[in-house]
Amino acid sequence: MVISEIITERATARPPHWLWMLAEGRAVYEFGSFMLARPLLRRLPRGDGHPVVVFPGFLATDGTTAPLRGLLDDLGYDSYAWGMGRNMRFNEEREEEMLGLLDAIFDTHHGDKVSLVGWSLGGVFARELAKVRPEKVRCVVSLGSPIHLPHEHSHARHIYEQVNGPLDPREHERMAKLNVPPPVPTTSIYSKTDGIVSWRGSVQDPHMENPNTENIEIPASHFGLGFNPFTMIAIADRLAQDPENWSPFDRAGFRSFFFKTPKKLWGRSI
Repeated sequence: MVISEIITERATARPPHWLWMLAEGRAVYEFGSFMLARPLLRRLPRGDGHPVVVFPGFLATDGTTAPLRGLLDDLGYDSYAWGMGRNMRFNEEREEEMLGLLDAIFDTHHGDKVSLVGWSLGGVFARELAKVRPEKVRCVVSLGSPIHLPHEHSHARHIYEQVNGPLDPREHERMAKLNVPPPVPTTSIYSKTDGIVSWRGSVQDPHMENPNTENIEIPASHFGLGFNPFTMIAIADRLAQDPENWSPFDRAGFRSFFFKTPKKLWGRSI
């Protein structure tokens, strides 16, 4: 990204409009639709049994990812919770814990690569782990994750700063590189009606270093992304990809009405 594009991005970076934040209560209805659609969701593409780790969002626990993990198990995957309590902070100790979890699952499955699915801040974690251990990661799917200027694009920034304190120089340096994709197939699922993280902060730039990146827009709230039926369709499709023959999400037919992709970002085509 050239300097002029960085300046343009910073000038337009802002959290979602407060009206979308007030509308986050619709996540209740998204969960209801998930429960109603549960029998149909079992007909989604079957998995091959490879392991999948699901990371919760900021301030959330594994309980929030239980519906998604339950569906993944039904589809034939071996799903794992992150098992580290409430997602409050990111530091070297927590990163080592997550890398240890990834290593253990990889060894348990005799070298089968692990897919990583992360909701919001959990998606940031998933991407960073894949950068450190790309040889053990099959793919990454993030849900409403702030991968561009995360403090500017999120309403949760003040709470995060109160919990974690100010960033040190090393953290600032790493934060500036969050938008660089890991060297594995990486999908960002986001919503333009997300009330917590601006959709612009979640979109990957396909001109970056990894060509196997994509963006999938769905109609959802931030708090409902982890069990929205459209999210389930997209995740099941991505996890079922042949790891040796990755291809972008197919929007043919009815999918074109519900699954979009951005045409422009920060005033330029992507």
